[in-house]
Amino acid sequence: MKFDPQKHHRRSIRLPEYDYAKIGAYFVTICTYQRECLFGEIADGLMCLNNMGLIVQMCWHKLPCHFINVQLDSFVIMPNHLHGIIIIIGDDCRGKPLVQTNQNSNSEISTQVLRPSSQSQGKKPGSLGAIIQNFKSVSTRKINQVRARYSHLADGIQHPYIWQRNYYEHVIRNEESWDRIRQYIVENPILWAEDKDNPGNHVK
Repeated sequence: MKFDPQKHHRRSIRLPEYDYAKIGAYFVTICTYQRECLFGEIADGLMCLNNMGLIVQMCWHKLPCHFINVQLDSFVIMPNHLHGIIIIIGDDCRGKPLVQTNQNSNSEISTQVLRPSSQSQGKKPGSLGAIIQNFKSVSTRKINQVRARYSHLADGIQHPYIWQRNYYEHVIRNEESWDRIRQYIVENPILWAEDKDNPGNHVK
């Protein structure tokens, strides 16, 4: 199937019988809840990340540290979504557990371990779904920890739903498709003014 960025990042093309723990490359798009612009803004064709965007970027780049069957390729954070290429290189997902820090009532930092698989919620360990689920969970918690800590500097409102429930993916079949997707990711900030996810393009 030829890659069409306007189509493939708008809806899931998840294949009903496809094994998403299978070795291969996957183009994923994850959108914020209700397409809210949380991660920064586009200026002169460049994405300027705010603190929430920087946390998301950090969590994404750390994925290979926690899922040793994962490599990352092109990636971009937009104001209300992200695009990235995840490469699954094997079925061994063992790695360091994802460690989250939480504030207790005494404002001391405690830790909570989140394992890199999610069998209890129906995700096959090492699969694309398990990887994305853990990424969304960890990034949401870290963002809310920071917002709570600095509530006197901002509105202090936590976002229980940073991300929308689902995500969008495309199985990359060949080098030609891979190159087109990489180009689309790199050019995404430049094309923001025309993006349907840009709230400024919505007719009121």
